[in-house]
Amino acid sequence: MGISGFEPSFLVGFEAVRQAHGSRLAALAGRRLTGFAVVRFAEDGDWFADCPVVLDFDGIQVEVCHWKLDELSVGWDTIDTAADIAGWERSELTPQWSQRDERLEPFVGQELREVALLEWRPAGRDLAAGTAAVEFAFAGDCLWIANGLDENCIEVGGAQPDYVRHRLGR
Repeated sequence: MGISGFEPSFLVGFEAVRQAHGSRLAALAGRRLTGFAVVRFAEDGDWFADCPVVLDFDGIQVEVCHWKLDELSVGWDTIDTAADIAGWERSELTPQWSQRDERLEPFVGQELREVALLEWRPAGRDLAAGTAAVEFAFAGDCLWIANGLDENCIEVGGAQPDYVRHRLGR
């Protein structure tokens, strides 16, 4: 993707994500969301949902990126959002880091109360069953980043009933 420092380690399933990142995600509780970055195209401002969502909690940067139908990478302090995104010279679009997003902006400055992993467990047959999303719970609302079928999906509010919520660190 041409993102400086981005070396994803994609995992499949809730348990793999919890084993690899559960304790670090839980340790974010009590920190304030001090900033974020998403990739948008310079030409039209559209969000490029294939790129990681970067959240900064008082100097600890967590990088969430979904890929394919069921893969999730959680990275820590590796992406340089001040660096230009390279390798797009032949494209008609120019991706760039942005600190603008109407879903994320209301959470800046708020203290993170809890982090949970959400596991998609619908009642019926579903190819996405077992996929994981990351939920960040603040005092007034929740923010979660889920798999939007081969890209990130940012949601605000409570998770859909087909998600099983696994609290971390308690």
